[in-house]
This record gives sequence, C-alpha cells and structure tokens, in this order.
Amino acid sequence: MVALIESRLRLVTWNVWGRFGPWERRQTAIATVLAASAPDIVALQEAWSADAAAQADELGLRHHEYVGEDSGHAILSRWPITSVEYRSLAGASERNGSVMRVHIDGPRGTLRLFSVMLDWPPNYSHVRQEQVTELVAVMGTEEPTGRTVVCGDFNAPPDADEIRMLTGRAAGCRVAWNDAWEFAGDGPGHTWSSTNPWVPLSPSRRIDYVFVPRIGPRGAGHPTTATLIGTQEVDGIVASDHYGVQVDLRY
Repeated sequence: MVALIESRLRLVTWNVWGRFGPWERRQTAIATVLAASAPDIVALQEAWSADAAAQADELGLRHHEYVGEDSGHAILSRWPITSVEYRSLAGASERNGSVMRVHIDGPRGTLRLFSVMLDWPPNYSHVRQEQVTELVAVMGTEEPTGRTVVCGDFNAPPDADEIRMLTGRAAGCRVAWNDAWEFAGDGPGHTWSSTNPWVPLSPSRRIDYVFVPRIGPRGAGHPTTATLIGTQEVDGIVASDHYGVQVDLRY
C-alpha cells in the first residue's frame, strides 16, 4: 500500500463583510483570528485592498493579490503567486458573481486556487446554478492532480441544487467535487449562523465551502481537518457576519 502524504497545507476562506458596521474594529478582530489560525493561504471575499495588505503583513504572508473596487477578493499566501485572473460570473440575470484564480508556487508543486462569490438572494438558486456552470467552464480541463482548490461564499446550503451540481448529486455540471466539510468537519458547520450577532433573523446555514475537485496520488488534496473560525468575540466584537472555514489538506 502506498503511504499517504504526511505534510499539510492550511487554507482559510472567509467572507469578511466589506466595510460594513464598525469595520475598523472588525479589521483588528479579523487579524487576531487569522493570526491564531496560522494559515499558509487565505482567500478573503468582500475584502478591501488596504485590509488585505494589512492582514498579509501582520500574518507574515508576504505574497498577496487583490481584485475589486470597494469590495472584492484577496488572496494572501506564504508562497509566491505567479498568475492572477479575475472573471465575473454573471449568469442570465447579470447580477453579482465572480471568481479570482491564482497559481501559487508552493514548495511541493503548483497550487491552483479559485476564490468564488455567488449571487446572494435566497430565491436566486436559478442564477447560482448558471454561475456554477460557468465556474466549471472557466476552470477548464487543466488539472494539477490533487492541487486544485475551489473555495468561497456560495450563498447556498449543501442541499441546494447549485451545490448538488458541484458534488455530483444533481445533473448540470458533470463534476463530483469533494466537499472538505463532509470529509473532515464536525457538526452542521453553519457559516451563516443565528448565533452571530451580525446576522439578521434567518435560519442558520452552511454557505461557505472548500472544494477539492480531485484527490491525487498518495492522498494529495485530501482534507484532514475542517473547522470554523471567527465564531467568538475578540475584544467584544465578532469579526464578520460570516464565520470562516479553516481546512488542512494533504500537500
């Protein structure tokens, strides 16, 4: 039997809620939570450029890229980012959806990372279905085996058709991606939670994900742990309206 890879990569994906609410205090709380996580790579959605640079500096993640205006995607990395691409995922409605793709020159091979934001209204499943179909097409056929990760704010729970299309449980995308929380998470993993004081009265749901499209030889890309971050107050404030997702992957 071939031995599994023992080394790990720690990834965090987190929607940090833009410059809403007391964002200066929240920015400090975000930095504190991320420092405790000690990630190798961070994908932020609804980020802002000054915050992305500040978070990168404080975490010692010397490589970072940002796309967007007042609110966008940011990738912070321990290792060099060698290419960046941004695309809208409009769907037929021409509403909000986007993906940022980066290649990261990691010590054990190139990582291909996609940070995703899908449209948010609960009744827009039809739009999100169009957007995930477009996302799969954007990814194309290039596949560094076990070294592609898709993460972000999908604004849909696991039983929604748009997520089931990605995990192979519904027709449409012809893919069957691995949901890291299903591999290694404990409990429901609600990232949009009624326990969060920033969340209005609504059902708790898991809407933020880390997907590994393919697990490679010796378990490359296999999620070994998955947990939520940002669930507790820092100096009297919760950092974002979303909880973040922290995942350890074999790499």
